[in-house]
Amino acid sequence: MDHFAFTVPDLAEAAAFYSAFGLEVRAEGDAMGLYTFDSLHRWGVLREGKRKKFDHLSFGIYEDDLDRFRDRLKQLNIPLIAPPSGSENDGVWFHDEDGNRVEVAVRPRSSPTEKAVFGMADMSGRAGVAACPSRKDVACVRPRRLSHVAIYTTDVGEKIDFYTKVLGMRLSDRSGDFCAFLHGPHGSEHHMFAFVKSGGPGFHHCSWDVGSINDVGLGAEQMQESGYHKGWGLGRHVVGSNYFYYATDPWGSHSEYSADMDYIPADCDWQPKDYGRDDRFTLWGGEPPEDFGRNFELE
Repeated sequence: MDHFAFTVPDLAEAAAFYSAFGLEVRAEGDAMGLYTFDSLHRWGVLREGKRKKFDHLSFGIYEDDLDRFRDRLKQLNIPLIAPPSGSENDGVWFHDEDGNRVEVAVRPRSSPTEKAVFGMADMSGRAGVAACPSRKDVACVRPRRLSHVAIYTTDVGEKIDFYTKVLGMRLSDRSGDFCAFLHGPHGSEHHMFAFVKSGGPGFHHCSWDVGSINDVGLGAEQMQESGYHKGWGLGRHVVGSNYFYYATDPWGSHSEYSADMDYIPADCDWQPKDYGRDDRFTLWGGEPPEDFGRNFELE
């Protein structure tokens, strides 16, 4: 996953939200770029529009695969399209079966090559020493990188077929026709891309890796203190195993703090499971808010 893009009706409001979340926000012409503080990679692009609307996803591939990918699209009768205004014109653009714009371009690898380091030192101290710092000494939680993106779709099974057959991604797990999770073939976290059933396309959430469950909890507190009170968590997912907190943005999508997700190496024979309703969301952490799966872009 190279980056995601969507429009919002107020870039200043979006800048305030993502800055509070712990990202570096940069003005880039008529757009706003989302960065983590320890990386030069641009993970998200936001532009101003009449309303919140998912725009496109961009996937990075190796240089040797680009021409073969063009041939693959031709074999599958998938027409190329022009890139959206303001985008770099060095990739291959097309629509998926929901009409979403998708780019595939030669980019440096941005996904992890091994399971992320998960810190426990800030959770448990040694005898005779107070383990918890004072609130005034706690630093701002700053995510390390984009973990994954989830979008809405009208047909989960159709999306699995498209992104596995066309892009070569692999199914990690699913929950019937409600949601599905895909990983990269060269080794990646349990999911770099996910789908959620809805009446139409849209952007559900972006997820950001942090180093510990303590960071997830501190991130939740950070958003609460910044005035963003709506969210879900702290909890732990069954599918993917990660600890989470979702902060809801001003337009009904979500930005997730995520820690300790499962990792699927390139040589791992991972067998996808179809999880039932009881395991669809959490091991612990309660049920999601009623509107967690509500696609506000349809309204």
